[in-house]
Amino acid sequence: MIYLDHAATSPVRREVLEAMWPYLTRDFGNPASHHDVGAAARHGLEEARRRVAVMLGARPNEITFCSGGTESDNTAVKGIALAEPRGRHVVVSAVEHPAVLESAAWLGRLGFEVTVLPVDADGVVAPAVLAAALRDDTTLVSIQYANNEVGTIQPISELAAAAAERGVPFHTDAVQAAGWLDLDVGRLGVTGLSISGHKLGTPKGIGVLWVDRRRSWEPLVHGGGQQDDRRSGTEDVAGAVAIATALELGHGDPDTVARRRDRFTASILGVGDGAALTGHAHNRLPGHASFVFPGRSGESLLVDLEARGVVCSSGSACAAGSDEPSHVLTAMGFDRETAQSAVRFTFDASCAEEDLERAADELTAIRA
Repeated sequence: MIYLDHAATSPVRREVLEAMWPYLTRDFGNPASHHDVGAAARHGLEEARRRVAVMLGARPNEITFCSGGTESDNTAVKGIALAEPRGRHVVVSAVEHPAVLESAAWLGRLGFEVTVLPVDADGVVAPAVLAAALRDDTTLVSIQYANNEVGTIQPISELAAAAAERGVPFHTDAVQAAGWLDLDVGRLGVTGLSISGHKLGTPKGIGVLWVDRRRSWEPLVHGGGQQDDRRSGTEDVAGAVAIATALELGHGDPDTVARRRDRFTASILGVGDGAALTGHAHNRLPGHASFVFPGRSGESLLVDLEARGVVCSSGSACAAGSDEPSHVLTAMGFDRETAQSAVRFTFDASCAEEDLERAADELTAIRA
């Protein structure tokens, strides 16, 4: 099998499993317990928090472990918006992950006004468009770092700077960017940032939320007051160790992966049947190649590819089973039929060039 769906989930890495193992076997205690087993777990948890903070250029007390990207996005969008006194206006982009879009919609049902920013044909939000949308009562902006469906990288530093000029908190969903792009929150200029472990090679169920210590936010999960009352519930120590390890490992050399991606893309586009790359041609994630195949069904291409040993996807795994076209592609100007012909290939450095060549050959055979 050639697995090319890393944007949906990545296989768990051996190094990650080995780092987790002591906290699943020997040091398995509750980190809140006052005995040696609990103390060992607590040490592992806080060391993981410190390691994540180093990767983000942040302070350990700004790191909150949670269940994944969806919880992290929900907590950031709802928590910051509800805590901020500026007003009841939030801004998101039209190509956000559903975790952000649905959180903003929920705020809308509470009386917030939600502005959804348009994107260009590459899926990019222009900083000038964001600046024009900001108001005195804007309480939060949330724009993703890199898109999960088409791989486009947003100009986050410029967007964050536009928000900062008006004193507006800026959150970014960095789930797809983690492991590929710079996550230093100081250089990015963001207020909040979300990460999910299983896109990096951890088991599913662990994520990170970073929020600037100077910014107040409301927790969504209440209970025993763990993590300084930011997210109650017994912490997943092994998961925290896993995501710290995965962040340190990254996805591999981005330049090498990008060269493989470009050769793979050229093979797909060279067939001459009208296939088109989606997303920005160059300013995209290294291991991300996404296409539309007009006149064909994306789902049928997926079935045929899997029968030939190539596993990929038609877009966001969170929309699997939906008959609706991708909201990302329609926001970029694709019509409904073309959007439904989309196929996405995502991979990291573990994917050999010969595997990508075989995948391109199998896709070419299907399209013949």
